[in-house]
Amino acid sequence: MVTGGAGMIGSALVKRLVSDGHSVKVVDNLWRGKKEYLLNDEGIPVIDFNKDFHELDLTTPDVLEPLLLNADYIYHLADIVAGIKYVFANQGSVFRQNLLINSNTIASVRKSGVKGFIYVGTACSFPAHLQSGIDAKPLIEEDMYPASPESAYGWSKLMGEYEAFLMEEETPIPVSVLNLHNVYGPPCDYSEDSGQVIPSLIRKAILYPSIPFDVWGSGQQGRSFVHTNDIVDALLRTLDKGLGQGLIQIGSDVCTSIKEISETIVEISGKDIKIEFDSSKREGDRGRRANLQTIRKLKVFLVGSHAQQLKRGLSKLTTG
Repeated sequence: MVTGGAGMIGSALVKRLVSDGHSVKVVDNLWRGKKEYLLNDEGIPVIDFNKDFHELDLTTPDVLEPLLLNADYIYHLADIVAGIKYVFANQGSVFRQNLLINSNTIASVRKSGVKGFIYVGTACSFPAHLQSGIDAKPLIEEDMYPASPESAYGWSKLMGEYEAFLMEEETPIPVSVLNLHNVYGPPCDYSEDSGQVIPSLIRKAILYPSIPFDVWGSGQQGRSFVHTNDIVDALLRTLDKGLGQGLIQIGSDVCTSIKEISETIVEISGKDIKIEFDSSKREGDRGRRANLQTIRKLKVFLVGSHAQQLKRGLSKLTTG
């Protein structure tokens, strides 16, 4: 079962699981996910929408329980997530909804006989002072506490992570927590209100000069970007290698500035675009890098040249 299975990462995971021969059920409330993301290249659904797609609101207690009777593994990706414009304008609702989604899901899983639970967390849960800029040191799992995330989103995901580990301590269900850094890749949310940084900047490049190419913040803030395909690889490998192994970061150990991302998108667009940095707007975390020691030891996640992959991925998104 994949909660959030019609979202950006979830739909890509479902397609891979189905292609590998797994029977997959999807739970999604379609707030941000779309059924069309679960179509193959010929426009045919990869799962039976009548039997295996369940449009549910996980903020409601116990709605998941009837679906867990025949489930072996649960991938829990469902959450309220968006770009910094949406997150910081809706912190209270983001925090509350994610707390309910995570706690209700874990409470139901506790009662089930599943063989494993994979919780998808976020690097936004690390203390804000550790996310210090382009030259930031790789984040260390042991430094997660004392907790001090910058956003309500980071706090809500941290609480879900904590509750997942409590379940692992108190039940026979092994848990894998994958702490994701900044994911990009298709399918994307390009909307003005909730899109994340890369698709938002691509949207502005496409529409320029009808709208300005304005970048929130100084552009000096950085991110550890990782492509959707690499995330799916990690999610698949964690079934065999990650369960019971604690917190595992998935990302790049290269911190790429938003300025560099902006310039790369402009270069790919072929347009004469003036980049405008708006320091009056929030820029989110100053910068972070993933710590790859655990994933190298477990071989949960493999990646080639980050710079080449990032530019190639951006090019596909922009031209596609």
